Amino acid sequence: MSITRRNLLFSTAAMATGLAASASSAVHVLGATGGQAFGSTWRLAWSGAASEEAVRSHVLRVVEQTNASMSPYRSESELSLFNRSRSSGWQHVSPDLSVVVSDALAVSRLTEGAFDPTVGPLVARYGFGPISGGRGKLEDLHIGAGALRKITPDLTLDLCGIAKGYALDRIIGGLADLGVRSALLELGGEVRCIGQHPDGRPWRVGIERPDAADGAMQRIIAPRDLALATSGTGRQGAAFGPHGISHLIDPGHRRPVSGAPASVSVLAESAMRADALATALMVMGPETGPDFARDHAIRALFLRYHGNGWQEIMTAGFDRHLIL
Repeated sequence: MSITRRNLLFSTAAMATGLAASASSAVHVLGATGGQAFGSTWRLAWSGAASEEAVRSHVLRVVEQTNASMSPYRSESELSLFNRSRSSGWQHVSPDLSVVVSDALAVSRLTEGAFDPTVGPLVARYGFGPISGGRGKLEDLHIGAGALRKITPDLTLDLCGIAKGYALDRIIGGLADLGVRSALLELGGEVRCIGQHPDGRPWRVGIERPDAADGAMQRIIAPRDLALATSGTGRQGAAFGPHGISHLIDPGHRRPVSGAPASVSVLAESAMRADALATALMVMGPETGPDFARDHAIRALFLRYHGNGWQEIMTAGFDRHLIL
């Protein structure tokens, strides 16, 4: 599977134990050969009365709506139109965009700017994104009822670190209406579940090592009713220096984080929040990040290569979700 901005994957073990269909469990699988979404792929395993056609249509509809609203790669998306606008007046936006921008600002305030939705031009400067213009300040962005306003005309928004999580939440939220009783959905490396595997055990997901070209897994976990997102280096970056440079940008220092293999996996109540927090904790780094996660009760797994092996730090009860 090709992952563009996250490196969380179903492992072979998780596929065998968590997705494998059997006559007794009647698990249906979609996207096993790589359904396309957000420059990456999606896979869904479920049980229930929902038809394959209805489930596929639901997934693709949410993906398309999210792209139409928030993709910086589409010139006519709501996000791109807002970014190109020089107006300092209120601009009408969809409920989807309003919700995601509101949560992006909340996470930015919580993390004191480690997660920064105005970082797009800086990301582009290092060759990892399409957004041009000025960076502006978060104080120059106002959000109202179905509208956004930027005081600085060249301020832009980059929601790549949170929009995919929002789409995952929306897909999961609509599955019950289709007759899905239990499900495991992986969208671009992020995961949410409904209920248990029909065999009566938790759904299982693998967390890949950041530099694992062969798909080697560090841990297998059971997310249960939480969303799982991972942010990391090691798969996407530019080949400069001994470790290259990461696609993850530190807004405070205005440069990429270290390209040395490392990752942060976060469990949260929503995929949107897990997505943004994983990015923020990676930006904070292996020294500050774990302390912040402990102080704010964020369930996280920090991984980095240290000496001759992988160093793990788990916070706020992440270990209670471990299978292996």
